[in-house]
Amino acid sequence: MGYPGKNTKQYSSPKRRFEKARIETERVLAINYGLRNKREIWRANEVLKKHRSGAREVLAMVSSLGETEKTVARRDELLGTLQRYGLIGAEAAMDDVLSLKVEDILERRLQTIVYRKGLARSPKQARQLITHGHIAIAGQRVSVPSYMVSVSEEASIAYYATSSFADEANGERQRIMNQNQRA
Repeated sequence: MGYPGKNTKQYSSPKRRFEKARIETERVLAINYGLRNKREIWRANEVLKKHRSGAREVLAMVSSLGETEKTVARRDELLGTLQRYGLIGAEAAMDDVLSLKVEDILERRLQTIVYRKGLARSPKQARQLITHGHIAIAGQRVSVPSYMVSVSEEASIAYYATSSFADEANGERQRIMNQNQRA
């Protein structure tokens, strides 16, 4: 057993380092979502892997044990977690969990949602605004671009109250608003 305060790796690197197809898809994802490095993609992949393995485990329990209280509770817990983050719909089944993609996980990051809501001109600028403390969720400053935003928190994302971006006369905010009006 290791020291509980020790940080552990939250991702697993690819088995084949120079696989051309994987590198190309990762490059496109990094550009589209404004990611800093491939490790962020691998971390999202690990989260996806965890949810999928949980779904496979529940399906295996249902096929071997049937619909017991334990399997129903585990299924409801898994589906509830994914519904809270908006990864699946309210009427989703376990097969929907298995069909999730990395893009679905990356879409729920704070960085992506700030860009999609029109608070930044690009995913890279959204990342910068978050790390510099200009973005808040329900009035609470959040400085982690990879923060997974739940559906209930999504509506309360805005500029931080004391941020220079909170003032509509801010020059950069004017440019952001102009770009949103053109689009």
